[in-house]
Amino acid sequence: MGLIRSFKLPFLRRRISAVAGGDSSAELSIPHHFRCPISLDLMKDPVTLPTGITYDRTSIETWLDAGNRTCPVTKQPLFILAGNADHLIPNHTLRRMIQEWCVAHRSLGIERIPTPKIPITALQVAETLSEISAACRRGDSHLCSQLAAKLKNWAGESERNRRCISSNGAARVLAAAYHDSPSEQILSAIAGILPLDEEARRQLASPESLSSIVSAMGSANLCARLHAVMVVREIAAANTEESVMIGRTNGLPEALLKLIKEPISPQATKVALVATYYLAAADEITASRFAALGMVPLLLEMLVETERRLCEKALAALDSILGTKAGREMAAGNDLAVPVIVKKMLRVSDAATELAVSGLWKLCRENGSNGLSGGEKCLKEAVQVGAFQKLLVMLQVGCSESTKEKVTELLKMMNGFRGQMECIESVDFRGLKRPF
Repeated sequence: MGLIRSFKLPFLRRRISAVAGGDSSAELSIPHHFRCPISLDLMKDPVTLPTGITYDRTSIETWLDAGNRTCPVTKQPLFILAGNADHLIPNHTLRRMIQEWCVAHRSLGIERIPTPKIPITALQVAETLSEISAACRRGDSHLCSQLAAKLKNWAGESERNRRCISSNGAARVLAAAYHDSPSEQILSAIAGILPLDEEARRQLASPESLSSIVSAMGSANLCARLHAVMVVREIAAANTEESVMIGRTNGLPEALLKLIKEPISPQATKVALVATYYLAAADEITASRFAALGMVPLLLEMLVETERRLCEKALAALDSILGTKAGREMAAGNDLAVPVIVKKMLRVSDAATELAVSGLWKLCRENGSNGLSGGEKCLKEAVQVGAFQKLLVMLQVGCSESTKEKVTELLKMMNGFRGQMECIESVDFRGLKRPF
């Protein structure tokens, strides 16, 4: 209903401001019939419903995908299935008029809208997938790669194409093709139509496919490395037996650590952190392997100066590794651990705060409950860097029940050290011994 309300708002006289030569400015009204009735923006791909009303393709497809089955303007019922564009007739005449209008007002900064490509159909997808399966049976890996690249290009043209390819079982066919004839083109096509269904995940989690994915993660092709880690993340997120299997795949933890330690792109780093979190949370053996490889000091070093977007993901990965004895031992021996974790409380987001509390709780509870000096060290450091005050604030402002239990237990453990340590309000990491 929000889309309909926006249509009724008095914005039909909205104007575009553009600079026209030097310092002079001009205001240009978009013709009413060039606007999409839903978004009120200039239409880029006008399509007409059986009711006779024209909309921008993206807006009306979003409306239909949300489950609406009426024309937004006339309220007449529409007998259209979600994802079926057969009833959306391209209005070529109107689109050409809009393009001519854009060209005529180019001096005012209006760019000509590109001619949209015709969306693919389910029949085209089915035929291409059939050709891929046939090529695999013949052992024609070159043709398989070519057809996979064709699917990838289609998916990249529009979100509608991507959904059409995904909804017609492409993931299962491509996963089977990758198992038999692994190539970067097929892996790239798979990464372009995520999420995967259960059968596709099972195929990709086979030892043969995983070995090829690990090889792709070390490829000289940066795009191939990104697509490989995206697929790993997708399989790991399912939290099934496949998550345990891929975590124990030879070379995969090392490949993830390298992507985090030697970033190739912000997206690849984020995906690698999320994959690390899922794999470590699913299997203690994998989590211990990450700890042995040096993931704990790497994550702590990253958290010192990481951007906000990566902080939650790095904290989640760290927290999952701290669920193992090896991870806690590595953190307890690192001078950055407690100060970094405490500093992230109440500074990034609610999720980051709860992850930081969980990590600190694991450190202090594991070492402090058995009287070891390492436990006392963690508790003293936490009090010194202001953890006690932050935990009290958390109880006042509220948090989840599980976090509240951890906060309460931490406060009890720290209470005995409050008078012994001087609180440092601002943590200065420059004076700490860095691991590398």
